[in-house]
Amino acid sequence: MPLNIRNETVNQLVNELAARTGMTKTEVVHQALKNELRRLEDAVPLRLRLQPLKRRILARPATGLEADKTFYDELSGDP
Repeated sequence: MPLNIRNETVNQLVNELAARTGMTKTEVVHQALKNELRRLEDAVPLRLRLQPLKRRILARPATGLEADKTFYDELSGDP
């Protein structure tokens, strides 16, 4: 089934990439779609990327001290 793109910006981008790479418009769209699917498959979710940081934070011992609200208010410029 043919793909009919009616967005002028998309058409311009396809034309520009085709001109720069020497590929046909069909090849450009095909390669772009393959690359995006590969990127999505290879992407590591934020939850997993943050796990090492979370472990480091949780490994620190609790100080038992309470936060000084006045101090933090002064830092942020709150009256």
